[in-house]
Amino acid sequence: MPTNLPRTGIGVDVHAYDPDPAPDAVLHLAGLAWPGERPLAGHSDADVAAHAAADALLSAAGLGDLGSNFGTAEPQWAGAAGAVLLAEAARRVRDAGFDVGNVVVQVIGNRPRLGQRRDEAQAVLSEAVGAPVALSATTTDGLGLTGRGEGVAAIATALVVARS
Repeated sequence: MPTNLPRTGIGVDVHAYDPDPAPDAVLHLAGLAWPGERPLAGHSDADVAAHAAADALLSAAGLGDLGSNFGTAEPQWAGAAGAVLLAEAARRVRDAGFDVGNVVVQVIGNRPRLGQRRDEAQAVLSEAVGAPVALSATTTDGLGLTGRGEGVAAIATALVVARS
């Protein structure tokens, strides 16, 4: 079986909004801080876009998932920035013998509105991966946890190719 065919991975991440955020807490999403927006709760910074991208990369390379690489049992990742986890996932993928082609992430939620900061977010995520990252966003028309404003979700795909 040829090993240099492209491989794809899918990643999903969901975080609820923090029910009792500290007064100085900030939402982190797509590698950016969003002052004035309600923060998400999580072991790290709860950046669903960066986490889904990392999950997709790890999956594409056959390296497990986000939890098996950066789980809550590993205290060194507590509070880690999503872009840091994403960069580490990309490093692990490369160390496993793969080149990263690209990553695509779609954020699902009502807030924040990503459109005006899309280019900035894509640049931060692309730098972390070392390859192009495209970002889009959608809502669920009031349906489910994201539609009810209980949290934010993200779905990502990644393309990697084994080095010859």
